[in-house]
Amino acid sequence: MRRLLSLADLPGDALDALLDRAAAMKTESPDPSLLLGRQIALLFLNPSLRTRTSMELAAKSLGAEVVSLTPGQDAWKLETEPGAVMDGDKAEHVIDAVRALGEMAHLVGVRTFSGMTSFDEDRTEPVLSTIAAAARVPIVNMESALDHPLQALADLLTLRETCGNDLRGVPVTLTWAPHPRPLPMAVGAAFLRGAARMGMDVRVAAPEGFTPPDFLIEEARGLLPGAGDVTVTDDQAAAVRGSRAVYAKAWAAPALLGDADAGAAARTANSGWRIDKDLMALGDDAVFLHCLPVRRNVVVTDGVLDGPRCRVYAEAGNRLHTARAALAEILGGPGS
Repeated sequence: MRRLLSLADLPGDALDALLDRAAAMKTESPDPSLLLGRQIALLFLNPSLRTRTSMELAAKSLGAEVVSLTPGQDAWKLETEPGAVMDGDKAEHVIDAVRALGEMAHLVGVRTFSGMTSFDEDRTEPVLSTIAAAARVPIVNMESALDHPLQALADLLTLRETCGNDLRGVPVTLTWAPHPRPLPMAVGAAFLRGAARMGMDVRVAAPEGFTPPDFLIEEARGLLPGAGDVTVTDDQAAAVRGSRAVYAKAWAAPALLGDADAGAAARTANSGWRIDKDLMALGDDAVFLHCLPVRRNVVVTDGVLDGPRCRVYAEAGNRLHTARAALAEILGGPGS
């Protein structure tokens, strides 16, 4: 594996092998000299808590040196538009920054963000694709416009720990949830890709107007390995019934991106989609998953988050182990 941009890019059994490696690193302390002499640069174009912490600790625990940079705070503000005439307040282009970092580091992790204007535009991954094309060292996607493979790896490891290593045919629900702000679909899209790659029966639940774009559903169906299914419904209860896990995530209404008032009204009208204990009880002893941070009693009630079937903190902890596995696979080689 030479880079990690999306779980959809991993060939054959590579995803299972990466999860196996993460599980092994969780149960047995990894070799602290595995990446000795390696340098890693992490570039955060938007805020981070779990991704930054897990990547820094993962790199250091394997012996690598790591530096994290936040453009506009402790580094130059970066231009990301190809061909831009840079006569404004952005002093450096991301192409030049990534190429320069590649002269000093063996791997560059990059966290970008959705433009929040069009899911069709996000589909092209404008910033990540520009960086990947310019880079001369491996790139790790630490979240982009429409993907978050590191989060999805932790999600899948958590599901394996709950449901067993063979996830084929296991029913899981990805449900839209209310939120005071319009959010990108990167986490939901990454989970959808990952669950489909594992052959799970994925039920996507969203109210009218919030259904994920058709291209994303069709992409997920194309990733199914001959097992599993991807279905879409506006009946949240039906989607959760019999499910082994409920993954809640807010995202913006695709047709209302750019229309703040209409988007806010649509989110308010669907505030009843909040996850509570009654909804969770419809599942098959279902666990609750979320990427964090989470708005308590907006997205999900305290009763679920503080209850015995909540796995969000174990899920967050698994970010460390899956980050270790990814870095080891890219910089240390398979099985090293």
